[in-house]
Amino acid sequence: MDVKELTPPRNTGMLGRRVLTWLNLRPEESERTFLMFAYYTATSIGILWLEVSVAALFLDEYGAESLPWIYIVSAGIGTVLGSFYSLLQKFLPLRRTIVIIAVLMALPLPLLRIGLDTAVLVGLTVFLMRLWMEAIYILNELNTSITANQLFNIREIKRTFPLISSGVLAADVVSGLSFPILRQWIGLPNVILMACLLLFIGAGILYYLSQTYHQFFPDSPKRRLEERQPDFTTRRLKGPMQRYVVLLVAFFVMAQVLWLLLDFQYLAQLERNMDVSTIADFLAFFSAILGAFELAVQWFVSSRMIERLGVFIVTMSSPALIFVVSALSLGGVFSIFWGMIVLRFVDELLRYTLLASTGPVLFQPIPDINRSRMQSFVRGIAEPISSGMIGVVMLGVIWVCRRLLGPAGEETIQQGQSLAFLGVIALCSLAWLLTVWRLRSRYLNLLVMTAARGELSLSEVDLRSFKRQIADAMGERNEDDQKACVELLMHLDPKNVSEVLAPLLSQLSPELQRMSLKAMNEVPNPAYLDNVRSLIEQRPTPEVLALALRYVWLTETDPNIDQLRDYLAPDVDPEVRGTAASLMLRRGNPQQKAEATDTLRRMLTHKRERERVMGCRALGEALYLQALRLYIRPLLQDESLRVRCALLEAIAATRLEEFYPSLLRGLQYKSTREAAMEALVRLGDDAIPLLVSLGEDIYKPELLRTCAWKTLGQIGSVEAINALVSHMMTAWGTTRRSIMRILLKLPNESGIDAVADLLGRSGIEMLINQELSFVGQVYASVLDLDPQVVQGREAELLRRSLFDLVEDAKQRIFLLMRFLYSSGTIQAAAFNLQSDSSENNARGLEILDNTLDIQSKQTLLGVLEPGTPREKLRDLADFITHTPLAPSDRLRTLLELRHFLSDWSLACCFHLARHQRWGITPEQTIAGLRHPIGFVRESVLSYLKVASPRTLRELLPMLQHDPDPLVIALRNQLMQQLGMAPSVNGSRNGHRRSPTISTHQPGLEPI
Repeated sequence: MDVKELTPPRNTGMLGRRVLTWLNLRPEESERTFLMFAYYTATSIGILWLEVSVAALFLDEYGAESLPWIYIVSAGIGTVLGSFYSLLQKFLPLRRTIVIIAVLMALPLPLLRIGLDTAVLVGLTVFLMRLWMEAIYILNELNTSITANQLFNIREIKRTFPLISSGVLAADVVSGLSFPILRQWIGLPNVILMACLLLFIGAGILYYLSQTYHQFFPDSPKRRLEERQPDFTTRRLKGPMQRYVVLLVAFFVMAQVLWLLLDFQYLAQLERNMDVSTIADFLAFFSAILGAFELAVQWFVSSRMIERLGVFIVTMSSPALIFVVSALSLGGVFSIFWGMIVLRFVDELLRYTLLASTGPVLFQPIPDINRSRMQSFVRGIAEPISSGMIGVVMLGVIWVCRRLLGPAGEETIQQGQSLAFLGVIALCSLAWLLTVWRLRSRYLNLLVMTAARGELSLSEVDLRSFKRQIADAMGERNEDDQKACVELLMHLDPKNVSEVLAPLLSQLSPELQRMSLKAMNEVPNPAYLDNVRSLIEQRPTPEVLALALRYVWLTETDPNIDQLRDYLAPDVDPEVRGTAASLMLRRGNPQQKAEATDTLRRMLTHKRERERVMGCRALGEALYLQALRLYIRPLLQDESLRVRCALLEAIAATRLEEFYPSLLRGLQYKSTREAAMEALVRLGDDAIPLLVSLGEDIYKPELLRTCAWKTLGQIGSVEAINALVSHMMTAWGTTRRSIMRILLKLPNESGIDAVADLLGRSGIEMLINQELSFVGQVYASVLDLDPQVVQGREAELLRRSLFDLVEDAKQRIFLLMRFLYSSGTIQAAAFNLQSDSSENNARGLEILDNTLDIQSKQTLLGVLEPGTPREKLRDLADFITHTPLAPSDRLRTLLELRHFLSDWSLACCFHLARHQRWGITPEQTIAGLRHPIGFVRESVLSYLKVASPRTLRELLPMLQHDPDPLVIALRNQLMQQLGMAPSVNGSRNGHRRSPTISTHQPGLEPI
């Protein structure tokens, strides 16, 4: 294929790998990232040169008082250009659209430069240039974001986009330092041509990207999806959520309003204090200094400040500083000119560093199904409308100042306007500050309310503020809300839960006390011993008391173990008694350990079930079992299910390796499966060899092997996840599908990240290509086993099973694609493709066409599109060259792929060979007899009855211990038909292995 290979470069040296690691990039995405960085930097330098030039020319021609008209007109530019961009995509492929837009940004600039030399057109030209600047900003942001989203999937873009977006900060520095030199060298108007050149260079880079990585872009124009989305995506927000959204919209509107006010006053002050050439140089120099500070804050300060101070303290810093500086300027502490310079610097610095990082966090309390729509509304509607409205307000303020101060002279009018706008800036910053303050309260309340409903994304929560809110709100909410708060806190900050929960213990219900103490026992802290001791004095429920005792006596450095003796009395609740005995076993002297051992012995042999259960749980908390080991084996056979489950947990807790096989046996039974899985998870990495061995054993039931893989996923360590990934590569069929589903469900996308780290994009594409190659082999078999040539019930069953194989392969391909792209997008495509409606199928293919960027995209779309097997094979021409074979030869070829076939397909192959009396190689026959599934071995025996009775006579005696009753019944029937003496049948409870058959069997008799 002519597309660029996606495998990592082989010549990446040690230094290169270190640089990529430092930048948090993977080799296979590095070239795309650096090319996007180069494109964004080049275009940003050109745009900044153009911005400085146009700003100076506009101020010279029209003055700052005309800027509000630009703000008003620009309010509609965003909507118009967004619609134009979407319209263009409907007629052209996306990779052409982005290049055309990049060229279009630069194309009018030479004409506008000519207009500056025409005296009659200068005024109009400068005004149009200022408007075109707004258009260029919008188009450039659209082009950059859309191209980045096409080149990188949702997980790659988290790593790559911070580097790409830093191109504008680097451009600030480069353009700011180079602009004065360019202006002196070629003149201010000609800098516009240099900006045009940089924009054309950016378009060239984009063209190279679109051609080199054309597989990342859809080949067809974007088609309109006519049906409306489901109702749940557009449901209205009500109650507290609606009030929060109103405040959120107000937050971004106030941010936009302040930016425009500061921009207007900043340029107005420059106009009044500098000439046109000085303004241009100052703007460039200011941009360079600001860019250097922005880079430093973005790289070294931003994340640390957010982590230490919290989202809202950082967010409030910008309006607070603006209010302070504007108030000082109004008070005459320093001049309005320098006040505006400081205000502009502070606003730009914080807006594009700290606020850019915290902005997305404010959308977190909004449910996922509404969040994207709200972000689009704020960015696409609320902000442009606010721009137009503030433009009207500015004109109103200017008109009022001129009306009131007209007789006083121009200088007085300008001074009055400056003071008026400074007052407006101070009021707006104060309003913004109050909005953030109220937003903080609503934000935390919504986090608490939605925690129990599972509508909350926990990736970026303001932890400090949230913990404070829990402490304040626990006493004001019902128990369900309090439980949701505790669960959320345990998920967010499990190591420091005691900080919030310990002071609240005495106020909580028994259930919440149990939850809190259980979480606190995971990371005990001596600082909160007094809180737990006071709870013990209140005589809580036995379950709470047991947890409190455990916390105190395991946390204290020098505990008084004798105090636990009172809890060993027979009349004490078994749970408390067992906990006290286990603590004495852990930390007591020999005499105290003897007393505790005797107590536990009586509990383990007690007639009451609860006594034995609590005794088993106490075993898990004790470090030294000593003589109590003798009771473990009998308790494994206990009649009580609860006792057996508790003992499995104790085995894992005490690391009793001799009883590890019992944990694996516990997976076989539904009643103990959950307890056995929890126990194996508790073993952590120690259980990995056991589980891998069980998962690899093809003679074990599929359910048991799946449980082993699920348990590995629940362990969740790096070693466990790596084991799953490595077996995903080598497994096939149901096993691969199960492992992929387990990896996709792991929390925090740890399974997806592990697959990306170990396999990379190229590895996942290789697995997809492997599935497509297999699909090609299956379709070739369907064609060669034509129903007009090969007839009969057996042939029809095989053909059906082959189509089932294709569907299974498609499911695995969709699962593989979820490692590269958004799960929701891939699942939506799969859902539509499963429909019988041609319109839904077209929608599913359209989703994939606009999402996929793999090399085999067109082949995959052809396979998924409705069509005949012959058409599918043409689509798969890159993976298989179909050479028609005789039906018998095709069947033998299919059997060579037996490791990839399902059990039923393999059995159908042998049944068809029997019915058609086709010869099969001895190796294929022996492999079928060794198959772990009984009905496959049964099909081989049926085949041998027709194909080679002599070989069948030699094999039947070896099957006397087969564990499958179907095979045993057929074996006995065949022995009677062949006149052979029957032998003792194998027990159903015998070993699970298939019979041992020598590979040196005599050849099959010819038919």
